[in-house]
Amino acid sequence: MNVQDLPNPRLLSLSDAIERRETLRAEGKRVVLTNGCFDLLHTGHVYFLSEAAKLGDALFIAINSDVSVKALKGETRPVQSELERAYLLGRLNFVDTLVTFGTPRLTAEIAALQPDVYAKAGDYTLETLNPEERGALEACGAVIQFMPFLQGYSTTSLIAKISAAATTF
Repeated sequence: MNVQDLPNPRLLSLSDAIERRETLRAEGKRVVLTNGCFDLLHTGHVYFLSEAAKLGDALFIAINSDVSVKALKGETRPVQSELERAYLLGRLNFVDTLVTFGTPRLTAEIAALQPDVYAKAGDYTLETLNPEERGALEACGAVIQFMPFLQGYSTTSLIAKISAAATTF
């Protein structure tokens, strides 16, 4: 079996995610949107996402595509494919919907999904949030929420620990 054969009912196309969002809106539910690479899922990610989920009724995660991660992080990334990353995130019980995006910015997805809340990890600020994305969030009336950052957990540090461990064999 290959990863593309694994069931992931939470991974939707953007058009299906928009439809899901509209259903939730009709039910009076608040949608929280966040995004990221989530290259190697770690404690910091799960902490952040579980806290973000508490801000509304449904957590939507936009995952950077493989091409997008490579452009942001360099030639050796992503470590895991977008389907692998989506599969892992889709197994978290507090995640409602996943979409992938291949552009450097999430602006179009924000405009399309119209989240009630946009959550970002605490290593970001209003000043460091991309101006286009911030404009799209303000245009749809989303509350921008920066979540506590769990110090000492990052994909980069995890890769460094794995590399160091590999040299001891």
